Amino acid sequence: MAEKITAYRFERLDETLSQLNREDCAIIAGGTDVMVLYKSRRGVPTKIPKPIVFIDHLSELKQVYQHHKDLHIGACCTYSELLEHPLIPFALKNAIKTIAAPAIRNRGTLGGNICNASPAGDMLPLLYVYNAKLLLRSVNGDRIVAISDFIQGPRRVQRDHNEILTEIILPSVLEEDSHVVFEKVGNRNADAIAKVSFAGFIRISKDRIDDIRFAFGAVGPTMVRSIDIEKKLVGKTIPLADADITKIVAAFDKIIKPIDDQRSTAAYRKTVALHLLRYFLSMKQYQPN
Repeated sequence: MAEKITAYRFERLDETLSQLNREDCAIIAGGTDVMVLYKSRRGVPTKIPKPIVFIDHLSELKQVYQHHKDLHIGACCTYSELLEHPLIPFALKNAIKTIAAPAIRNRGTLGGNICNASPAGDMLPLLYVYNAKLLLRSVNGDRIVAISDFIQGPRRVQRDHNEILTEIILPSVLEEDSHVVFEKVGNRNADAIAKVSFAGFIRISKDRIDDIRFAFGAVGPTMVRSIDIEKKLVGKTIPLADADITKIVAAFDKIIKPIDDQRSTAAYRKTVALHLLRYFLSMKQYQPN
């Protein structure tokens, strides 16, 4: 006989938060990561050790709006919904198209991708270079945390059991005259976990770099980014000198530390990651997205 699972589905966010404050629950939005995490062998029902609370239907978590110069994205917006929304940046939509199959995009959510905290999370490199902030809510109120502080390791995040990730905030993303790229290397363009992923962000004024950011996925326990290395390029003229590019690539060579696993080798991952960085830095011209 299958083991009984306790599940909750409240109509409002405040009711959901009250339940989380009373009881430690497994949160399910799209479920595409949770069901894989707790999967059993064929023919055996999934065994989730905690009560379940469903949040994918909560309207408070599915809004996309602009506030001042920032873009706010509800944590339970599915990838398919984001693809259709006019406020979502072009680079984010390009990344979404590389995620799984349409059926998964119809269920998977941006908040779920963040809270799963996989080193190969498809959206994470872009969120890092966008300097994303996360709004977490509980019965005790709201708090905002940078995504780089929230994700602490593979499947480890800075979330209390009574909190829900409600919004992803992209600061000034709708104002900045920037060029953003995303590259994912896998066995297929979509429907495959990334072997390596890369996001690059650059903003230029009169051929000089005002701001530049890089993030790499699947080459460390979390996204690899270094603000100190990025600062070395601020004020440089485009196109960059070969010597400057070589220094930046060499600096990232020291901090990118991938592993061997069933999808790829550490040597391949590092080689591809550095080639993607060099290609981005070697561009002669950057067109705003």
